[in-house]
Amino acid sequence: SDWILRSFVDQAHVNGLFEMAKRLIDILGGLVGTILTALVAPFIVLTILLDSGRPILFFQKRLGQNGREYDIIKFRTMRTDAEAKGASWATKEDPRVTRLGRFMRKTRIDELPQAINVLIGDMSMIGPRPERPQFFSKLETSIPLYIERTYGILPGITGLAQVRQGYDETVEDVRNKVGWDHAYAARIDSFWSWLKTDLSIAFETVSVMVRGRGQ
Repeated sequence: SDWILRSFVDQAHVNGLFEMAKRLIDILGGLVGTILTALVAPFIVLTILLDSGRPILFFQKRLGQNGREYDIIKFRTMRTDAEAKGASWATKEDPRVTRLGRFMRKTRIDELPQAINVLIGDMSMIGPRPERPQFFSKLETSIPLYIERTYGILPGITGLAQVRQGYDETVEDVRNKVGWDHAYAARIDSFWSWLKTDLSIAFETVSVMVRGRGQ
């Protein structure tokens, strides 16, 4: 019994150190992202105004860690009437996306304001995709272990699912992304495995941004 107790204490200690390290990196990344956003914001604000007018920012409900709801922040990339007929997934060559919005999505510039979500603790720099509440019930019913993908893990601005796959156009697309989300969770079972995985995803994300492969 003493050995079992020590095992739980040791694991709790490791988990605590892991959470502290990940949060520290998130804070540093969030600060860098916020500074970068502030530097490019004047140019982005001006171009959005010239391209499609107000609003500049886009707020959308998402489900985060353990199903907690929060507002995600992005630069607006779609027309203001994009969801006049209700919520729907984005598609390739989506006609609702503005001319500037298409460029921002390819380079992931539209996601820079999410650094604020990271700083306040809604998100992590790297983690599973955050889902919209409107789609959650259907996906939870259709995909086994769907809700478990964010259990105990903050959703990320980027992650395996975000860099390995494009838009969600069908439930099957989401099913594939859930596989990537669970693959990420499986790779962070130790400190060094987590660090190696997150660094790999970070470099891959930079590659996506530079090459304009974002979606």
